[in-house]
Amino acid sequence: MTKGSTTNGRSARSYAVLSISAAVTTIGLKLGAYYLTGSVGLFSDAAESVVNLVAAVAALSALTFAVRPPDEEHAFGHDKAEYFSSGLESALIIIAAAWIGVTAWGRLMDPQPLHNVGLGLSVTIVAAALNGIVALVLLRAGRRLRSITLRADAQHLFTDVGTSGGVVIGVVMVQLTGWLVLDPLIGLVVAANVVWTGVRLLNDTAHGLLDTALPPEELEKISGVLSRYEGDDVHFHAMRTRAAGQRRFVSMHVLVPGRWTVKRGHDLSERIERDLADKLGGNTTFFIHIEPSEDPASFEDQSLDREPPETREEGRTG
Repeated sequence: MTKGSTTNGRSARSYAVLSISAAVTTIGLKLGAYYLTGSVGLFSDAAESVVNLVAAVAALSALTFAVRPPDEEHAFGHDKAEYFSSGLESALIIIAAAWIGVTAWGRLMDPQPLHNVGLGLSVTIVAAALNGIVALVLLRAGRRLRSITLRADAQHLFTDVGTSGGVVIGVVMVQLTGWLVLDPLIGLVVAANVVWTGVRLLNDTAHGLLDTALPPEELEKISGVLSRYEGDDVHFHAMRTRAAGQRRFVSMHVLVPGRWTVKRGHDLSERIERDLADKLGGNTTFFIHIEPSEDPASFEDQSLDREPPETREEGRTG
C-alpha cells in the first residue's frame, strides 16, 4: 500500500472519531430536549442520533480495516470494507425510521400535551447546528479522500439536521395552534424522510460493491491523457475502470508496432502511468498491457472505450 493511501486512511479515521464525538454530544442534547418537552417529534430526532453513533463507530471500524495493506488473500487491498459500513448504516437508518414511525403512531392515537417547549427547542437547535457543522466537514473530507463511509456519515447528519428543523417547526405549530396531533404527524414525516435517505445510501453502496466505473469527469481526464499518445504507432483499447473505496483501478491494452523493443514499450507504459497518476491523484492502480498492433485480434477494437460497459480486470498486466 502506498504512503498516500496510508495517510488518507489515517485522515479518514480522524474524521470518523469527530463524527463519534458529535454523535455522543447531540444524543445527550436531544434526549434532554425530549425529556423536557415530552415531544415525540423530538424523541424521533434523538433516536436518529443514536443511529448516528452506531454508524459512526461502524465507520471507524471499517476505515481501520480498509487501510490495511494487501496480503496473500486480499491482493488488491481491503478498501471495499468501507462499503460494509455504508451498507450497515443504510440498514440502521431504515430500522430507526421504523422505530420513529411506531412511536409516532402510538402518540397519534393518544396525543399528549408538551412542556418546557422554549428550552427544549433551544437545546435542539444547538444540537442541529453542531450536526450541520460536522456534516459539512465530513462531506468535504469524503469528497477529497474519496471515502463513501465519510460521505454516508455526512449525508446522514444532513438528514438529521433537516429532521431537527422539521421537528422544531412542528413543535412551534403545536404551541401556536394547540393541535397536539401535529407532533406525531411530524414524527411520521420524519420517518418517511429517513427511509428515503436509507434507500439512497443503500443504492450507492450497491453500486460500489458492483464495481461501477469511474465517474465521467475522471474518464474524461483519462481520455485527455491517452489522446496525447495516440497516433499512427500507438492505439488503445479494452480500457476498464472501477473504484473500491478510496482506491481506483484502471486497466487498458496499448497497441504498438511489433518491431518495438520490450524496453521501448515498457518506457511508454511508464510515461502513460505517470501522466495518468498526475491527473487522477494518488491511490490509483494501473494495469497496462502492451501488445503488437500486427496481431489480428488487436484490430477488433482499436478505439478508446470512453464509457466502458464492463469493469472487470484483465488477467495480464504490463
